[in-house]
Amino acid sequence: MEGGSRPYSLEEGRELVWTARHVIEALTTLPDFNKKIAEERLAHFKGRHGVFVTIEHYPTKALRGCIGFTEPIAPMSSMLVEAAIAAASEDPRFVPVSHRELEHITIEVSVLTEPAPIAGGTEASILRGVKVGRDGLMVRYGYSTGLLLPIVAVEEKWNARQFLDNVCIKAGIHEHAWKTGQAKIYRFTTQVFTEREPRGVVEEVILK
Repeated sequence: MEGGSRPYSLEEGRELVWTARHVIEALTTLPDFNKKIAEERLAHFKGRHGVFVTIEHYPTKALRGCIGFTEPIAPMSSMLVEAAIAAASEDPRFVPVSHRELEHITIEVSVLTEPAPIAGGTEASILRGVKVGRDGLMVRYGYSTGLLLPIVAVEEKWNARQFLDNVCIKAGIHEHAWKTGQAKIYRFTTQVFTEREPRGVVEEVILK
């Protein structure tokens, strides 16, 4: 992650992914689901980081849900559980995940560094401040906010300009709003852990 730090080992990343899957499976199959039990499983994760949980169809990798928190407002133990619940049941783009889908989805957990403003206010300086393959982007413009994880730009093969345009679109504002000097642009990095297949091996994703 940013500055070369690696807050979580692969084994810890596996715990995060396995717990997120446990939460989603319990949420969709148990009538008396209790998120406190899942939080207790991660009680030793006391660090505070932003976190996103992404659900994808397998093997197509089509998005099925993705929600998280950019700000480290609580320990990871509770934030991961809340993000998993929200990704499975509250993403407004999709209907809630069904228990029938559990064998056909993979779970991914992205741990975020704290968003840092990109220095300078000119178009050129903003472009220089964005490195595709390293950075995720967040834009704030008035009451609108949009965020895209680093992996999105890599998968879409965007350059820095296209990445900035699309994070503005994600915020529901004009695609060139980042050039106006009125939008606040932030960058962050992620450490990503994902299942290779449903309930399969968990690996760390290294972006290039």
